[in-house]
Amino acid sequence: MDSPKDISPLSRISTRGMNRRGLVKSIAAIGGVIVFNGYGRPDSVFAQDKVTIKQWYHEYGEEGTQDAVMRYAEEFTAANPSIAVDVNWQAGTYGDALNAALLTDDAPDVFEQNVPTLDQVKQNQIAPLDDLYSEEVKADFNPLDLAAGTIDGKIYWVKMIDDTGCIYYRKSALEAAGVTPPTSLDELIEAAKTLDTGRQKGLFVGNDGGISALLGPLMWSAGGEYLTDDNKPAFNTERVAAAYGKLKTLNDSGALLIGAPTDYWDPSAFIQQLTAMQWTGLWAMPQINREVGDDYGVIPWPKSDDEGQPSTFNGGWGECVFGKSKNLEAAKTLVKWLWIDNADIQKDWCVGYGFHVPPRASTAATTEQLESGTAAEVVKNLADYGHGTPPLWDGTMGTALTQALTNVVQNGADPAAELAAAEEAVQAELDRLLG
Repeated sequence: MDSPKDISPLSRISTRGMNRRGLVKSIAAIGGVIVFNGYGRPDSVFAQDKVTIKQWYHEYGEEGTQDAVMRYAEEFTAANPSIAVDVNWQAGTYGDALNAALLTDDAPDVFEQNVPTLDQVKQNQIAPLDDLYSEEVKADFNPLDLAAGTIDGKIYWVKMIDDTGCIYYRKSALEAAGVTPPTSLDELIEAAKTLDTGRQKGLFVGNDGGISALLGPLMWSAGGEYLTDDNKPAFNTERVAAAYGKLKTLNDSGALLIGAPTDYWDPSAFIQQLTAMQWTGLWAMPQINREVGDDYGVIPWPKSDDEGQPSTFNGGWGECVFGKSKNLEAAKTLVKWLWIDNADIQKDWCVGYGFHVPPRASTAATTEQLESGTAAEVVKNLADYGHGTPPLWDGTMGTALTQALTNVVQNGADPAAELAAAEEAVQAELDRLLG
């Protein structure tokens, strides 16, 4: 759940290309008995009168997550004695392993991913889950989460966690420099230059100068989107071109931290005072609280121009069901029990190990750790300024737009020309998908 690499347009950030640690292990919860498949499991342990659901997770970094999932599986089987859960922790490149598995009949019945895709729908790799949502339940979910999982009018996932980002700034550094928290991109550029002391840089947005982390926030804060509601490119505008050009300005200013020991998703550069401001995720807040105390504040990514508004991303993970599952109803029962019926599990999963926002409004509103202070500010910013990645936006499209911003920042290319080329590539991919 710590994986910020899973949250951006590089991610979210889809499940493609994520590196994880450790061995592949799986756990079976059968009548309260936990079995680790990675170390050997006798087939006889599975009772003949039980349906066994195979469930996949990527390997989360936060301590305690595997124990928590074991506990959830035991509790589920206790509540549903006819269904056993075989949980597999998939190490390595989760997205590649999942995509390969979904091409076989031995795919997991239940699995998490960042965004469902149209290709998965066409190949019957994911099942619609509309019957899990009553109207009351649907109204309680973050609309961005429903939109991200909706393809051709059907919902193909249940969101598990919402991840979002912000700029953390060290109050003492800004006060000493006479800088107020910036509210526009121009103000951010000037603040970064003023705060740059040489030993401490003004801003850290990633070792690539913000190309990966800010592809979406820059666009959104200039009024753009990846796609329109009717699936047409929506990023090729003069305002987005100007915003992408300002990232070039920021990189040329010399005020950005480049070459930090870890990338933007880790708060170490901010904690170690290598930078006065850093763009990173809500997931970093507990560590920042421990190491920095109350000497920090948070702001969303600032507006890119006078017509814009602040922005942030809504990423995270959702649970899907294999469309060809032989145990479809049992798989859906597990998903509903975990992520719709059990608010305590949702709270535990979001804030018991990492730091994330429960996708259901009623659950988020009663999660004590998110009710006050900077955490509450970030949650409000997500509600006010959050943007999601549409289901049809895939890796090919993300690569095209990322290359455009790379050419602008690293090669000094014309932003308008680069966006036009990216639009052409994105349209070609849309034609393939929708043709």
